[in-house]
Amino acid sequence: MAVPVQNVSAPGIGDNYQVKTDTRAMTVTTALFFMVGFLTCLNDVVSPHLKSIFELNYKQVQMVPFCFFLSYFVFSYPAGKLVDRFGYKKTMVIGLLVMACGAAGFLPAAHYAQFSIFLAADIVLAAGMTAVQVAVNPYVTVIGPAATASSRLNLTQAFNSVGTFVAPFIGGLLILGGAAPLPVDQLHLMSAAQRQAYNVGQADTVRLPYIIITVALVLIAIALGAIKLRQQTGMAEMTQDFRPGAFAEALSRPKSIWSHPWVIFAAIGLFVYVGAEVSIGNLLINYMGLPDIAGLREAVATRFLMCYWGGAMVGRFIGAAVLQRVKTGSLLFVAGVCAFCLGLTSVLTHGHLAMAAILAVGFCNSIMFPSIFTLGVQGLGPLTSKGSSLLIAAIVGGAIIPLAQGALADKIGLHPSFIIPTLCYIYIAGFGFAARKRPLASDDLLISDPAA
Repeated sequence: MAVPVQNVSAPGIGDNYQVKTDTRAMTVTTALFFMVGFLTCLNDVVSPHLKSIFELNYKQVQMVPFCFFLSYFVFSYPAGKLVDRFGYKKTMVIGLLVMACGAAGFLPAAHYAQFSIFLAADIVLAAGMTAVQVAVNPYVTVIGPAATASSRLNLTQAFNSVGTFVAPFIGGLLILGGAAPLPVDQLHLMSAAQRQAYNVGQADTVRLPYIIITVALVLIAIALGAIKLRQQTGMAEMTQDFRPGAFAEALSRPKSIWSHPWVIFAAIGLFVYVGAEVSIGNLLINYMGLPDIAGLREAVATRFLMCYWGGAMVGRFIGAAVLQRVKTGSLLFVAGVCAFCLGLTSVLTHGHLAMAAILAVGFCNSIMFPSIFTLGVQGLGPLTSKGSSLLIAAIVGGAIIPLAQGALADKIGLHPSFIIPTLCYIYIAGFGFAARKRPLASDDLLISDPAA
C-alpha cells in the first residue's frame, strides 16, 4: 500500500484540504456491504433447514453462527496484515475471492449431506468477510469529513440491510421452497441408506443459490480489481501508523490502544450487539413456528423474517439522516432502551404480540453497529487501525451469545431463552447514555493521538 511521505500529524497539516466524501469509493463499499449482509442473513434460512435435515437440537443449530462469527475473531488479525501489505482495495478483492471459495464449499456439503462440511464452508466464507470488513469499515470512516463518519457508515450499513432484507425472500424461495421435510417418526423408519438419500435430496436445494453467489462474488472481485479507487481523500492521508488490523501490536503496546477506554467499551458493545442480533435472527424462523407464538411453517416464516431485517434496513436509512442532527450517543441510548422493552415484551407474552415485538427489535438494531463502531474509533487518529481491528474481533459475540441461548433453549424452551439477547440491550443503552455528552467528531479529532 502506498504511504504518503507527508506526516499529517504535524501541526497545520489538513488546513489545505477541503474534505469531501469520495462518492466513487462510497459506491464500491456500498456494494460490498450489500453482499456481506445478504450472505450473513442467508445463514438464518440455512440454519432451520439444516436443523430439519439433521435433526439438530438448538445448541447444535447455533453452531452455524458460532463457526461463522468465530471466524471474525480468528481472522481479524491476519486480515489486518493483508491490509498492511496490500492496501484496502486488494484486501477487499482477496476477501471476495475467499468468500467465493466458501460459497463454493456448500456444493460438496450438499452433495455429501454432511453437517460438518457445511460448517467448514461457512468458516471459509466468514474468513473472506472478515478481510472485507476489516478493510471496508475504517475506510468508510475516513473517505470524507470525520463529523459525518457515523452518518456515512450508517448509509453504507443501510445497504448491508438491503442484503439482509432480500436474503430471506431468496432463501425461502430457492432453499426452503424446494424442501419437502418429512415427519420425524417417518424418518426414523428409514434405513441408513434411505435416510442418507433423503438428506442429500433435501440438502440439494442449497446448490443453485450458492452457485449463483459464487459466480457473483468472483465477478464483483474482478470489477473491484479493475476500478481505480482513490487511496487517500483529505484526512484519509494517514501515515504508516494507520494500519487497519494491527491487533497483535496493540496487545504489545498497552499504553497505545488500551489508554483509550471508549474503544474498549465499544468493543464490549459490539460483542453484545452482534450476539443479540444474530441470536434473534438465527432462531426467528423456529421461534415463529412455535405453537404459542404463530405456528408458522418455515417457508412462510421467512417472509416475516424479512420484516426483522427490513426494519433494520429502513432504520439505517432514517438513522443516516437523523444522525446529521442528533448526537450518536443519544440515539443509541433510545434504540437500546426500546430494543430491551420489545425483547422483554416478547419473552413475557405469547401469540402475535410476542411475534410483533421481537420483529420490531430489528428496527432498533438498525443504527447500533455503525454508531458503536464510530464512537469506538472516534479520536483514535493513527491508532484507528488498532481500534478497528479490536472492534471487528469483538464480532465474536455473534458466536458466543447464540450458542449460550441455544444451550438455554434446550433446557428451558426456545421462548423463554430469548431473555439472553434481551439483556444484551441493557449494556448498549448504558453505553449510549454515557456517550451522549461526547463532543462531535471533527477532522482534528481524527488525527489526534495523545498516546502516540
